Amino acid sequence: MASMGLSIEDQKSVDTFRKMVVEPSMTQLVVLDFWAEWCGPCKALTPLLEKVCNEYADKGVVLAKVNVDEEQFIASQFQVKSIPTVYAMFQGQPVADLTNARSESQLKALLDQLLAKFPVQPGGVEPVQDVTPLIAMADDVLASGDGDRAADIFAQIIEIAPDNVAAHAGLIRALTLAGRIEDADAVLIAANPKVAGDPLMVQPKAALELARTKPDDGELAAIRAAAAAAPDDMSAQLAFASAAFAAGERDSAADTLLAMVTADREWNEGAARAKLLQIFEAVGLEDTWVSTTRRKLATVLFG
Repeated sequence: MASMGLSIEDQKSVDTFRKMVVEPSMTQLVVLDFWAEWCGPCKALTPLLEKVCNEYADKGVVLAKVNVDEEQFIASQFQVKSIPTVYAMFQGQPVADLTNARSESQLKALLDQLLAKFPVQPGGVEPVQDVTPLIAMADDVLASGDGDRAADIFAQIIEIAPDNVAAHAGLIRALTLAGRIEDADAVLIAANPKVAGDPLMVQPKAALELARTKPDDGELAAIRAAAAAAPDDMSAQLAFASAAFAAGERDSAADTLLAMVTADREWNEGAARAKLLQIFEAVGLEDTWVSTTRRKLATVLFG
């Protein structure tokens, strides 16, 4: 959840949630209660939550309440299906579902377990900007292919930790995946020089550079046809490989480039191999697809 791509009302909800829940949860355990005025069980649960959280305040426990009728966007982000729904939040992410704790003893027992497990600090301590769990969450969303949602989360992390390199790298990767090239360029331009020059930024920069050449469907079809009509035309093959990768067809791009290296590895000062290495960098050297394709390239080069 963050500012990019949201309506004004949703942005207000995100800002409020960040101040009410995310920022306190950097050091404290936030009991997050989703409720509504019309919900009878919610009204029965509220006094229990307030009592226990007040008793545990000196241990670093705070209560935050979200009215699902007024904050529908926040409720949707947590996929709330029924109310009351109660989560324990620490360092920006849910760490336990407390919904079924309907007695004082049950709730206290769960809170005691969580306080023993996490480095919760009493209220009033200056927040430690540890956004590692949020970055892991955003990376998972990005890996699922949802670039827009991942971009929202990474943007929120940057609001909390403006100089976090991993968050900037993730935001550029997410925006690139979503096809929002101008937004990704803007993030890179706005980053301070230390962040922009960090080694973690190499991969997103490479991905962004390749994405700038993404053709529309008609252009890709024409480039594909030209390459198919002239299989010995290395320039046509390279043009297709570049366009195919930018359009998301990385297997086609890699197969074409490997075929070019096999046919003439020295063509144009090794342009096909250089393009493959650029693609590897853009995808990420730890990616399994890159590992597999690198082995294919090694086989072509060294037998």
